[in-house]
Amino acid sequence: MANKITKAVGSWKFIIFQSILLAIWIILNITAWINHWDPYPFILLNLVLSFQAAYTAPVILMSENRQANRDRQKEALDLATDRKAEREIEEIKIQLDRLEKNKIDQILDIINKKND
Repeated sequence: MANKITKAVGSWKFIIFQSILLAIWIILNITAWINHWDPYPFILLNLVLSFQAAYTAPVILMSENRQANRDRQKEALDLATDRKAEREIEEIKIQLDRLEKNKIDQILDIINKKND
């Protein structure tokens, strides 16, 4: 749920919608002839925005914490994969060195037989 809220609140769609809503709120309160439900300095608007921020910030932090945990798990898996690949490369290198030594020994044997 936190990820869905974070995704919605962190979008241009939300920013544009909220900006339009705030503009309408301010315009209606400035131009209202009879009933100013939130006259300047828009204390009710500030209260609503503070309430929104008070609940949105912890939800965003929860989403970020979950993402950080996923990132740590992925990094641990990547490190384990890298270490395994490094071990396998070392084993291949040892085998190639052994094969190379065997070939050199075989070539030397052939040369020695020809010289004999």
